[in-house]
Amino acid sequence: MNNWHGKQGPFLIAEIGGNHEGDFEYAQELTQLACESGADAVKFQIYTGDSLVSKVEDSDRNKHFEKFVLKPDQYIALAKQCKKNNVLFTASVWDPSAFEWIDPHIPFYKIGSGDLTAYPILDIITSYGKPIILSTGLSTMKEVEGSVKHIQSKNDIYKDTKNFGLLQCTSMYPISAKEANLNVMLEYKKIFNIAVGYSDHTIGTTAVETAITMGAEIIEFHFTDTREGKSFRDHQVSFTKEEVVQLIEKIKLINSLKGNGKKIPLNSEITSGHIKSFRRGLYFARDMKKGEIITENDIVTLRPNNGIDARDYSKVIGQLLKKNTKKLKKLTFNLF
Repeated sequence: MNNWHGKQGPFLIAEIGGNHEGDFEYAQELTQLACESGADAVKFQIYTGDSLVSKVEDSDRNKHFEKFVLKPDQYIALAKQCKKNNVLFTASVWDPSAFEWIDPHIPFYKIGSGDLTAYPILDIITSYGKPIILSTGLSTMKEVEGSVKHIQSKNDIYKDTKNFGLLQCTSMYPISAKEANLNVMLEYKKIFNIAVGYSDHTIGTTAVETAITMGAEIIEFHFTDTREGKSFRDHQVSFTKEEVVQLIEKIKLINSLKGNGKKIPLNSEITSGHIKSFRRGLYFARDMKKGEIITENDIVTLRPNNGIDARDYSKVIGQLLKKNTKKLKKLTFNLF
């Protein structure tokens, strides 16, 4: 089974993250909207202020994150809510003590960009042997290579594309179009030969749509109910339910446009008669008499492709004409 195969092709992760702002009822509302949007998974971030930020070195950010903390039983309730809606629940777990109680509810782990170099955290996650998605904001290619190598060294399952995904990401909120740098996905695919995708921090859906056309297998986007009147930064780069629904319709169109990769004339081309009417056949450029030897100057290629195909012009040059033939009449081999 490919863990990254979504209902519409690319695996869509609705990242609620901290958009609930510490309000459990609001988290439930956002979860329900995300489930109804058509996303394949709903994602949260699990932490406490003290498990994430040193209150000595940065007391302000320690207090900031503490305002967004939900209780263990609340996260478990959100996971069950997702399950009830047949949508996967996952999280970036930033609190090492949380793995024990949340792991039974998580089918795969998402590692945020900030933890790409946190090898002790990576060691805990890989010990569970579940699929991993790793975001790569803030990183150099050398750092990405180091983390991928570290993860794969812990368990061979992460050498399999169905168990390991790598997301291009730029860790600012919001970012400009030129900062999305989607071509990095293609480099990841070439270098690592694992599933690749994009974690979005732009405004609007264009970057995500472009990533999908480029072959992104995993798409992560922030999710909210509305951006109106919201001061927390993540809301401003978030999709709403309506926008996810619209995105899915565009994915269906993109999938249709991509086709199956098999190059054959399609039924519409055949039944329309275009294979003959759009292509050129061979015709005489002038009235020709019996006994003449055909030269290049005697032949023109014109539509429709009746008679002798233009590709066979060399088979006609030098032939002896058996009977008089009018200019611009289709040619057949029984004339020679």
